[in-house]
Parts: sequence; structure tokens; C-alpha cells
Amino acid sequence: MSTFAALAEPHRRQILDLLRDGERSAGDLVERLDLSQPGVSKHLKVLREAGLVAVRVDGKRRLYTLRPGPLTDVDQWLEPYRVYWSRTLDTLERHLKENP
Repeated sequence: MSTFAALAEPHRRQILDLLRDGERSAGDLVERLDLSQPGVSKHLKVLREAGLVAVRVDGKRRLYTLRPGPLTDVDQWLEPYRVYWSRTLDTLERHLKENP
């Protein structure tokens, strides 16, 4: 699955948001997301397959971490839009200065 397809689902984005703060167990994600354990597991599988999370086993627990590498695809895709918005805001700023 592509990075973009994985990010299309809101719960998967929430999981990534939680993992930004560091490693978390699947159980912790279940508690924080108000989703069932099978639901969280399904989303984690998609995120693993897209390369967005890594998992390690610690005894009986599975601990998940963010792998930001695939997000570079998203960053590169967004770059032209950043340029667009920057130009648009620069134009607005000039207009506001010329027409107080």
C-alpha cells in the first residue's frame, strides 16, 4: 500500500500522531484511540506494510515506532503547494500594503 493510501484513513493518521511522541504498545494505542483491539491491529498492519511504522517484540508486548522515511514522499508532493501558497500570501501582503 502506498503512503498516501495509508494516510487516507483518519485513525491511521491518529496512530502516527501518537507515535510522534515515541514508542507505544498496541494496548496503549487501543486505549487512546477508543477503537477495538482488532481495529487498531488492522490499522497497524496497513501502516507497517506502507513502511510508516516499525514493530518490535518485548516479551508479550508489541511496541510500535514511527518510521518517518516514507513521509518524504508526502513532503515532496506538498512542496509545489507550499510554493503556491507562499506566492499567494506574498501577493496578498503586497496588496494590503498598497491599499491600506
